[in-house]
Amino acid sequence: MGPFKQLKKMFETTRLLATVVMLLCFVLTLCAALWWHKKGLAVLFCILQFLSMTWYSLSYIPYARDAVMKCCSSLLS
Repeated sequence: MGPFKQLKKMFETTRLLATVVMLLCFVLTLCAALWWHKKGLAVLFCILQFLSMTWYSLSYIPYARDAVMKCCSSLLS
């Protein structure tokens, strides 16, 4: 695929929110670890970054996000 095509796909409407959250958490992880020296906050941002990357990756599998949402809603109810 190539870097430009991947960047185009990253910012499609179905993946936009996950991409923005992932990039924001990446920057905040670096800030928390290197400038603010808050280990707990850095770990929290790493977890959020992992979850957003997982959500982003699920967007490439047809109906995977729907299945995860249905599974989580059935677990919570």
